[in-house]
Amino acid sequence: MYSERIQKIIDLFSQFPTVGPRTAARFVFHIIKMSNKEFNHFIDSLKDLKNKIKTCHFCFNAFEGENELCDICSSPTRNKKILCIVEKESDINSIESIKKYKWIYFVLGGTISNLKKEDIKKLRIKELEERLKNPSKFQIPIDNFEEIILAINPTTEGEATILYLKRKLVNFNIKISELGKGLPIGGELEYADEETLTSAFENRK
Repeated sequence: MYSERIQKIIDLFSQFPTVGPRTAARFVFHIIKMSNKEFNHFIDSLKDLKNKIKTCHFCFNAFEGENELCDICSSPTRNKKILCIVEKESDINSIESIKKYKWIYFVLGGTISNLKKEDIKKLRIKELEERLKNPSKFQIPIDNFEEIILAINPTTEGEATILYLKRKLVNFNIKISELGKGLPIGGELEYADEETLTSAFENRK
């Protein structure tokens, strides 16, 4: 039985994605063992992260800078006619690491499980529709998109999300494609190697 203060921080860490109580407890005891200098540096870094990192006006990716758009959305070399929709920010990093594709992104904010209403409400569906209707309103200088790529992880929740998005986006009259063969069922973009990711995008359908 942990003390009240220790349990409180364990509960806070347990709210992080994929972090269970045991891992959270390891984090807490690691922090307890830190020197005052290490601890203060850790806290200052967290404060700096919170104060300096902001969300892109268009894609919702986290970035550091003075502009409203991230480096990807503001880049003149990007093909802004192609919009790649991903679940989370780390998926963008995985795709960008290939250094092959020059489209822009939109971070959906998660997936839905069996089309549950509470899951759907958490996603940026409304925000996505607004950007598809009027990209220039969000500083993307085009009239409309030519293709939407649903780069959603091929999990059970991901498949449900793809199905829902296709239904919502069909009236926009934009080509909608999803990842082809390459990623294994249940796999995630975040952990896929370059060859697997490239195959999935090149064979999109």
